[in-house]
Amino acid sequence: MIPDTEIQTALPALGQGNTAVITGAASGIGLAAAKRLALMGMKIVLADIGGPRLDDASRAVAAIAGEDAVLAVASDVSKADEVDRLADRAFGAFGDVSLLINNAGVGDNPGKPWDNRDGWKRLLDINFWGVVHGVEAFAPRMLASAKPGLIVNTGSKQGITTPPGNLAYNVSKAGVKTFTEGLAHALRNEPGARLSAHLLIPGFTYTGLTEGATEKPAGAWTGEQVIDFMLESLVRGDFYILCPDNEAARPLDEKRMAWAIGDIIENRPALSRWHPDHKDAFAAFMKG
Repeated sequence: MIPDTEIQTALPALGQGNTAVITGAASGIGLAAAKRLALMGMKIVLADIGGPRLDDASRAVAAIAGEDAVLAVASDVSKADEVDRLADRAFGAFGDVSLLINNAGVGDNPGKPWDNRDGWKRLLDINFWGVVHGVEAFAPRMLASAKPGLIVNTGSKQGITTPPGNLAYNVSKAGVKTFTEGLAHALRNEPGARLSAHLLIPGFTYTGLTEGATEKPAGAWTGEQVIDFMLESLVRGDFYILCPDNEAARPLDEKRMAWAIGDIIENRPALSRWHPDHKDAFAAFMKG
């Protein structure tokens, strides 16, 4: 693990006394990020749906950082006005924000492509539009500060390989990937900008979205492992923060992703990895 002093030297945005805003901060990866950054001496703004979980998370982070360095703001990221209010509260309480982690997300499967429009819309409003709302509310002020800053958006491997099972979730995370790539390009071309964007791509992680699990599965990483890996990747300057887990190392992920893009290049059927006519070819490809 890289020492905090080395991380903060490489990434001035994460310096002691600077402010981090984290959505989806009441549990999972978001809460792990809040605690880790609090240990580094940052001020923490936790945003999530209001209720006991957010209250508990706020107390846990305040026990590390001190009550004066923590602000909890009940926020529904699907609503632009609530994210704007979150930004007003964060900048008003602590001044400039140097790290924004757009992490809030849901995984409830709304069903088939032709079913449950309201369920689809709700998932996309949170997972995709929540990220857009965060960037709209924070990026202009982060740019105006002219200070080093980072925006990290939480995507998913499912937004890249798009496996069957929860199409709406895949669509939302594919949107986050594309949006964050474009955001990174736009920031690179913004005169004088010291703000960069990064895509966090967790592997199998035990979080509030882990279906049917009351304790961490053996194959899953913890949120803490994801955040430690994220920090190491940011120090390297990575845009794609592709996390492994206890079941899938990076070479396995790379081959799955290569096969997915190969569907276009080779003109195979969509999602050919799961197509009966290509099952054997995929298995042979994975064996190398």
